[in-house]
Amino acid sequence: MNETQMLKGVLDGCVLQIIAKEEIYGYELVQRLKKAGFVNMVAGTVYPLLQKLEKKELIQSQLKPSPEGPDRKYFIITDAGKTCLSNFWQQWQDLVGKVNGLKGSDDYERSTDS
Repeated sequence: MNETQMLKGVLDGCVLQIIAKEEIYGYELVQRLKKAGFVNMVAGTVYPLLQKLEKKELIQSQLKPSPEGPDRKYFIITDAGKTCLSNFWQQWQDLVGKVNGLKGSDDYERSTDS
């Protein structure tokens, strides 16, 4: 399984986390993800995700003037988005605990020895 497949399940939470920290526009969000280590992240993945999160009312957008050309669409997290983000981190911790438990278990050791 590659990173892209694994990331699909957690990208919503990662994007919400970035938006929760500050108002941000799409291109800047892509750059922030890349800086965080998601080097293969492309706008074609992020922009549809932003539309989905906005449709679910987890984020909202506002057009603001840009010093470098056309207006930019900035995103902020909503109260519903904050609740969703909190749930994401709880589920993430639960999942990491389960996966780490398997990694350290005797069953994992036996399966890798064969």
